[in-house]
Amino acid sequence: MQRLKGKRVLMFVDDVYEDLELWYPKLRLIEEGAEVVVAGPEKGRTYAGKNGYPCKADAAIADMEDTSFDLLVISGGFAPDKLRRDPKVLELTRRMHEAGKVVAHICHAGWIPISAGIMRGFRCTSTPGIKDDLINAGAIWEDAEVVVDRNQVSSRKPDDLPAFCKAIIELAAG
Repeated sequence: MQRLKGKRVLMFVDDVYEDLELWYPKLRLIEEGAEVVVAGPEKGRTYAGKNGYPCKADAAIADMEDTSFDLLVISGGFAPDKLRRDPKVLELTRRMHEAGKVVAHICHAGWIPISAGIMRGFRCTSTPGIKDDLINAGAIWEDAEVVVDRNQVSSRKPDDLPAFCKAIIELAAG
């Protein structure tokens, strides 16, 4: 049974993304019937993961519209620190959140929702390295493999990916 058939997922990519945190959710969501679009600063460019695994951007971030997607999944690594400087990334994240769409972030990916200004009052988790950043942004941080609060799903690290993907799929499937 494909629980996400007809759903469109947006993911971001840039150099030094966390390989597993992009590829594992991408493949799991495709297995569930979702169409996954990976957008980077440049359409067609191949970005290198933190561990060297390549990912070719399907689209340019600048061309993306929040209304074209049902959920946003943000992988970690160091790419989020670069991507959060792009006003379009923040606009997409903020608009999808405000529309009540699923916004999922793992590890260092929480930097993007922080910069988008959407963390105040939300329970979440992350790598301990950005715990203080999330708390300072008004989030309620927990040390758990996955935290679901309203439309947000968060996890700490690659080991949490099974629980992270399960929670994304359950929330997005309704």
